[in-house]
Amino acid sequence: MENIKQGVVSHSTDKRGKGYPISKDLKSQILKRIREEGISVSQASKEHGINPRTIYQWLGKGITGQPTWSEVAKLKKRISMLTELVGEITIKLSQTKKKN
Repeated sequence: MENIKQGVVSHSTDKRGKGYPISKDLKSQILKRIREEGISVSQASKEHGINPRTIYQWLGKGITGQPTWSEVAKLKKRISMLTELVGEITIKLSQTKKKN
């Protein structure tokens, strides 16, 4: 269903089942907001009147290959930081329970 004419990359359907084109720019804006700003697919679909399945398809197509070494290193660092944070919270919770 992809159509390259005039920057149209996809189609979606409205509530009546009628299809309409979605521009490359709009698709990019929506995906950027989901990935970088953390809005939900549900929220994006409501704001733009696009079926959530369409957005999930876009997200699925964006997954390619293996992560880079720098991405892996960043994720490992983040996991370590989060693990440390969970440990600190667990200790504080345990201490609070002992006081009660």
